[in-house]
Amino acid sequence: MAITLKPLRDQIIVVTGATSGNGLAIVEEAVQRGAAVVATARNEAALEALRDRLSAEGGRIAICVADVSDMAAVERIAAVAIEAFGGFDSWVNNAGTGTYGTLEQVPVADHRRVFDVNYFGVLHGSLVAARHLRRRGGAIINVGSILSDRAIVEQGPYCATKHAVQALNDTLRMELEQEKAGISVTLIKPGAIDTPFPEHARNFMDQPPRLPPPLYAPSVVADAVLFACETPRRTLYAGGGGLLSSLLSRAAPRLSDRIMELVGTVAQQKPEDPGEPTRRDNLYAPRVDALRGSQDVRARKSSTVLQAQKLHPAFLVLGVLGAGIAIAVSRPKETRE
Repeated sequence: MAITLKPLRDQIIVVTGATSGNGLAIVEEAVQRGAAVVATARNEAALEALRDRLSAEGGRIAICVADVSDMAAVERIAAVAIEAFGGFDSWVNNAGTGTYGTLEQVPVADHRRVFDVNYFGVLHGSLVAARHLRRRGGAIINVGSILSDRAIVEQGPYCATKHAVQALNDTLRMELEQEKAGISVTLIKPGAIDTPFPEHARNFMDQPPRLPPPLYAPSVVADAVLFACETPRRTLYAGGGGLLSSLLSRAAPRLSDRIMELVGTVAQQKPEDPGEPTRRDNLYAPRVDALRGSQDVRARKSSTVLQAQKLHPAFLVLGVLGAGIAIAVSRPKETRE
């Protein structure tokens, strides 16, 4: 089956981690563009408030309280989508959690919990989505991270899960292509995004955590995800800062390590600004959710790098060739004395 994706306004989209940060931005933007959404998260009160608000504005939304680390709960999400809308066309695995601290500081049980949510949550969602979409085609979009490409100090478990998600995503794509299943599989790699993640993460450092700049607004990730719902892409980077970090890591891995060792801890700490106390530590239970973080930071509202990736690949090739020709033509001719 060839991959044919519907226009967004004709889609039903499942979004996990839907009450906070990137997930909330994805849900709000999808509904605004005319899609129907099945929003899922652990926070029942936040889900109900989201449904009531968007429904009052004319949006089509169903909700399902679920912890994605539980396969039975994820299967229930699909059942809700079928009952409410007759199925779904795109499934977005966005739910995530994390810790701050060294590998030794973080208890092994917390390492496992991060994997249960970030890796097994994506696995559960991908398996359930693929089972359903094999009959109709569609898209699976997994939200990874720039930390899928390299690691950073103080977030070892999180980095490990995002590396694992990269491998899972690639394996899933190949298997579905072998089957000719007609399912697009995309990995979104955000850079640092202004979400409540630092406040939600369990912290073992001696200072409040933060995300290192440059930061981008959650709407940048929503833009990437919803583009992938309509357009098959292998990978999309959300934010130029993250892409630069990835490129540097590939070109000079040892130099990147040294930079992380020298400034990585300080860049992830924000003394005297811990953020909203009611949001702290949602590793095992939900806390207060929100679209943006409560710390005093600046976030960019758009990403030129993302917009460039949304161009048809042929245009990108032409652009590179054009730039090469322009450089060659403008280069001064050599003269002999």
